[in-house]
Amino acid sequence: MLLRIAVYNMEWMRNLFETDGSPKTTGADGKRSKMLADIVQALQIDFLGVVEGPDTLVSGAKTSSGQLIAWADEFIPGHSFSAVHGFPSSGQQELAALYDSTKLKVLFTPETKEGERFNEPFLMDTTNRLIKEQYRHYRPPLELSILGMDDQLISRVIIAHTKSKGIFDKVDYARFEQISQRDRLKLFGECMHIRERCDHYLSKGQNVIVMGDINDGFELDFYENRFSKSAVEILLGDAWQPEWILRSVLPKPKLNAYGWTPYSGKYRDRITGDQFNVLIDHILVSRGINVRKGQVWNPFLEKDDPLIQSLKSPLIQASDHYPILAEIEIL
Repeated sequence: MLLRIAVYNMEWMRNLFETDGSPKTTGADGKRSKMLADIVQALQIDFLGVVEGPDTLVSGAKTSSGQLIAWADEFIPGHSFSAVHGFPSSGQQELAALYDSTKLKVLFTPETKEGERFNEPFLMDTTNRLIKEQYRHYRPPLELSILGMDDQLISRVIIAHTKSKGIFDKVDYARFEQISQRDRLKLFGECMHIRERCDHYLSKGQNVIVMGDINDGFELDFYENRFSKSAVEILLGDAWQPEWILRSVLPKPKLNAYGWTPYSGKYRDRITGDQFNVLIDHILVSRGINVRKGQVWNPFLEKDDPLIQSLKSPLIQASDHYPILAEIEIL
């Protein structure tokens, strides 16, 4: 089965809706929604992981999936999308998915065994000292099952938005170092927990897709060298179980004077003030999935792609991230 899948951090999408959950249609927010919708239409996706989607209230009075459908109804006439969301986030950014309901069925299928749910605290040894510490996902990863129209399982999917390494407080250098290490270990803990779930799926012979804003890359910085690991490499898996290793849909990024290529976003170094290109959005797939094409929809890199160039202005203005698109074949 051939599928076009993508992941897109749509940058504080909650701001594009009124308090009653209806999409804003005028002003700067309405304009940004139109640009995002143009990009989603151009991606021609069968499945889209949405990062920083609209709010889900604990009461259920307003949901991320309900607002996404209302948004698609407003800005993508004639669409065939349905949407799904999971556990509410502790903050104001949600994980959700849009999918072509004429081709796929997508279900929220969280593990329910006690202590394994992504919305519950968990224990993890992030420092290799045989001491487990308690962590909790700030945004519970979204566990989904993709089914064909015949109800046969195609793949399990986990959409994640893991802990940011950003430090937004006013701190001295000693405190900056302390918070940096704390945030990195929490990022490792979240990804170790997700990886355990991947192993659970893989042990059943199921296909696995992990996608999202991981806020980390491959061999990117000082702290990854200090701890001898990166969050993304944790998600990829264990070299001693090569049949369970996930692989990126993108080529290995290369380092240059401006950061990494390809890149899906930028950040400004708070100490030097320099901007740095980063690949922190990822789609990782298991061995039962053949990647036919993987691409960051970055108009500064894909200069020979006429479709991406036709959307250059929306891609730059609509979000602070670029979407990742993959054409895959389920074997």
